[in-house]
Amino acid sequence: MAGVERPDPLARLDTTSEAIAALRDIFASEEPLDHVLARVASTAAKAIPDADAVSISVLTGESPRTAACTDDRIIDLDRAQYESGRGPCMESVHGRRPVRVEIAKGAHDWPEFAEAARRLGIRACISVPLLVDGDEPTELVGSLNVYSYTASAFDPFDEGLMRLYTVAAGQAITNTRRWQQSRDAVTQLERALTSRAEIDQAKGILMAVHSCTADEAFQRLVEQSQRRNIKVHDIARQLLESVTSMKAQ
Repeated sequence: MAGVERPDPLARLDTTSEAIAALRDIFASEEPLDHVLARVASTAAKAIPDADAVSISVLTGESPRTAACTDDRIIDLDRAQYESGRGPCMESVHGRRPVRVEIAKGAHDWPEFAEAARRLGIRACISVPLLVDGDEPTELVGSLNVYSYTASAFDPFDEGLMRLYTVAAGQAITNTRRWQQSRDAVTQLERALTSRAEIDQAKGILMAVHSCTADEAFQRLVEQSQRRNIKVHDIARQLLESVTSMKAQ
């Protein structure tokens, strides 16, 4: 809206700097990714004046989804973009660039999104791609979407601030994903060690019962696994459970 002044740029820079500083706790956190995304969205809502709601769209899975938002009503606005395949968040992701729009002026390009925004009273939006360190120099995760009830809410300076914010947010997400991958690797190793121990115990039982070698005992487990279409370690666990049950009787 012409004639409506935005807050002083230095004041806005201070606000965004404070929001970026608040990300420091996330860098050191050990939480599931969606929990971290929720904290990133909440912090982003404080980064720009007139940001009334923030969502994070993730487009790296089978279908787009809203992984975090500060207002559940915004999910319908994101969904309108996913289903139609168009809207500022989709354009931001596909173009890998910020998209800033006063929604009344972009209604003809994204009618589904514009109608959903009208129902919610949303009048302006800025979407910025979320890029993280990955197998390639930068991997696209999705977009950070900021919505406002004020038509004149965002200007080029805000766009620059959000690009600055998403660089820090992307690093927080990268750290979280690495922690998650490490935790998953440890969990898989623990399961493998447990399975190996159970298989060795089951082999010992079979060797004692059938007076056979370790290789012959293992082959018995494999044959049972193939016949019943159950993993070898599950066969071993069932055998151990049956022996434990017999001892308890």
